Amino acid sequence: MTLKHIGEILTGNLILDLSILAWAVAQILKVLIVLVTKHRWDWKHILSSGGMPSSHSACVCACAASVGMTEGFGSVIFAVAAVVAVVVMYDASNVRRAAGEQAKILNYIMEHWKEMRPEFFGKELKELLGHTPFQVLMGGLLGIAIGLGGAVLWS
Repeated sequence: MTLKHIGEILTGNLILDLSILAWAVAQILKVLIVLVTKHRWDWKHILSSGGMPSSHSACVCACAASVGMTEGFGSVIFAVAAVVAVVVMYDASNVRRAAGEQAKILNYIMEHWKEMRPEFFGKELKELLGHTPFQVLMGGLLGIAIGLGGAVLWS
């Protein structure tokens, strides 16, 4: 097996494989960061959204960076990948973060509404939906590093 083939192990598509790798590395880093900062293993972060670093940003930036490296940064397909990356990163840091903030408020209301608690208040809402701009930046940098490095190494 040549070095080029190692980079296409998962799907046979280098760009897709590097995107998946960036997502997986970000998810593993979430677990490790919780271990270092809170001194406990919390495996729910391995598949969760939100947290540090943004796996969404890592995935789309790895895709855009590796497309740029393999197809050229002036190519139409790189432009499409870059626009999708920006939209996903904006959504991660703004829209999904706002939804998480609303979930915190609703959870507080549900927790303190003892006497007339409607049936649909039985389940707590997920508050960790989005990312801080720093988390998005770190995920983006991770994805770019994996996308560029993997494209250079395996293409």
